[in-house]
Amino acid sequence: MESRALGQSGLSVTPMGLGLAALGRPGYINLGHAADLGDGRDVEAMEQRTHAVLDAAFAAGIRYFDAARSYGRAEAFLGSWLRSRQPAGVTIGSKWGYTYTADWQVNVEKHEVKEHSLAVLNRQIEESREQLGEALKLYQIHSATLESGVLENEPALQRLAELKREGLRIGLSVSGPRQGEVIRKAIEVGMFDSVQATWNLLEPSAGPALAEAHQAGMGVIIKEALANGRLTSRERTEPQIDQMALSAVLQQPWISVVLSGAATVEHLQSNVAAMKFDGSTKLPDLRESPEKYWETRAALDWN
Repeated sequence: MESRALGQSGLSVTPMGLGLAALGRPGYINLGHAADLGDGRDVEAMEQRTHAVLDAAFAAGIRYFDAARSYGRAEAFLGSWLRSRQPAGVTIGSKWGYTYTADWQVNVEKHEVKEHSLAVLNRQIEESREQLGEALKLYQIHSATLESGVLENEPALQRLAELKREGLRIGLSVSGPRQGEVIRKAIEVGMFDSVQATWNLLEPSAGPALAEAHQAGMGVIIKEALANGRLTSRERTEPQIDQMALSAVLQQPWISVVLSGAATVEHLQSNVAAMKFDGSTKLPDLRESPEKYWETRAALDWN
């Protein structure tokens, strides 16, 4: 894969990246996650699995890797892979704002707790740096929403500005039916190097705002391109639906990188094949209302 700029951040990414949400913890909301992991849910087995998927991603040309403090041990697994492999030319991003609370269990009431306070930012940036060291280049607010008030939290914004002056690039991820409003608010704030958003064949409503972010110089990272497995053969009957869905993202003129959320080498390789998917193929119109999409997502089982 050829490298490209992440907006005007000065960072380099590849058109496809790897997100570690389904790799760093034994429970996640992706359809079929339990089947993907099988019985290998202990920490050592999960670390070995993560390293195998990272190896396959790097071999396929992927150079952007995305973690978060709330992804269980994702940062630790990514950090141990970086130290053991010392891969050249990679860009590492992570996020703050959620704390992982499941204690390596699946059947718990809460898997993560959201708090966008200055205290959490100060604690989690140090935790992220402990795991990732100088490899950490992009630090993102995790799931900024209008309700969280993080884009009006002056102490947190000032701390992020300090980190930016120290050389760290600063981004945000967004979620929920009002993604577009949050993205436009972030453009107004004017300090963000990137935005990570959900855009897929079921929920493309953030597209116009993402185009505006791109125009403003921000890098655009797309997550959940396969809608947590809803755009795979596990739920759809359309042939090659996963590659079709990823190709739809890759065709957008404002995209910097789309994340694969694969938890197996096989699925990662299938995702990478979307890079060669025939872009002239007519895409099905599967759009749902944002409200229906996010209501369905909220009801997905942790497995």
